[in-house]
Amino acid sequence: MRVCIVYDCLYPYTIGGAERWYRNLAERLAEAGHDVTFLTLRQWDRGTDPDLPGIRIVEAGPRMALYAPSGRRRMLPPIVFGIGVLGHLLRKGRRYDVVHAASFPYFSLLAAAVVRRVGGYRVVVDWHEVWTRDYWRDYLGPLAGRIGWLVQRACLRVPQRAFCFSTLHEDRLRELGLRGELTRLEGQYAGSLDVTKPRPARPVVVFAGRHIPEKGVLDLVPALARARNEIPELRGEIYGDGPERDDVLRAIAESGLAAYVSAPGFVDRDVLENALATALCLVLPSRREGYGLVVVEAAARGVPTVVVDAPDNAATALVEEGVNGTVASSAAPDALAAAIARVHDAGPELRVSTLDWFRRNRERLSLERSLETVLDEYARA
Repeated sequence: MRVCIVYDCLYPYTIGGAERWYRNLAERLAEAGHDVTFLTLRQWDRGTDPDLPGIRIVEAGPRMALYAPSGRRRMLPPIVFGIGVLGHLLRKGRRYDVVHAASFPYFSLLAAAVVRRVGGYRVVVDWHEVWTRDYWRDYLGPLAGRIGWLVQRACLRVPQRAFCFSTLHEDRLRELGLRGELTRLEGQYAGSLDVTKPRPARPVVVFAGRHIPEKGVLDLVPALARARNEIPELRGEIYGDGPERDDVLRAIAESGLAAYVSAPGFVDRDVLENALATALCLVLPSRREGYGLVVVEAAARGVPTVVVDAPDNAATALVEEGVNGTVASSAAPDALAAAIARVHDAGPELRVSTLDWFRRNRERLSLERSLETVLDEYARA
């Protein structure tokens, strides 16, 4: 099978759930003997090549900053990438049996749809997220938000074989009239399955993710200050980087938490692994998540998670109240602090319960199960 994966980011040059999904998908396909091309924007220095054995990397555009200083996605890179994808598929489309694209950044999907009949390939689309009209307006403003909404609607009309990763976005796709067959893939976890018991917890709350507004990292700092009123030994470790990093560091200093909360940025995987495995809990105060893989990664180590109840947060579906974590009513400091306190008060029993939850669900949440579904679909194509 000749497969072209289309996404403007490539792990580990950019880090996120979708990046890891496409890296894993490409490697799994190559291992199975398929001819794999990964079409992306360049994120590496000129003169160097990404090391992905058995995978052909094709640059569909130059290196560009994907995010504005505000933390929102810039508009120009998706347009440039869409033009690059259009040009590549016009030239090379006939060499592919399947073009597998992320729905976002939209213009690349529209480009694949335009060339579909000429290229003779089948279009497979992953819908990691589906934004509401209100969210588009809040994200980009009235005019640009309406344009974004209409472009998303156009992508829904593309004849496609579609996948999504949560019930939240599955329901939205069906309500909006997706044109094509749809399957929800529940599994993205590719880590170890051999944890026999949770490690003892340090009195430390961990955050790991991009420092952008929708991740809610700035909400965590005042929440930690409130939680320390009830749990004086509590500390925080905030990992990751992004446009809000300077604001995070400033908030830590202004809250008088410099001795108790660290924000070291990106760290080696082993450091992050140890921090997460020994954390009291993971706190993910996002108001928008397409899946929430880090919740599963924490549960695999017996570490409960605090997530936030928000209309666009699919990660809440991965948390059973009091079983593998808790859902805060909002990202307000008092609500987050109360949720952290609930985890603290539950003690070691919650860690045992969390690991048991993972064991019961690990098959359906495994990356391999999702990849098998995708490979079966390729075979049908």
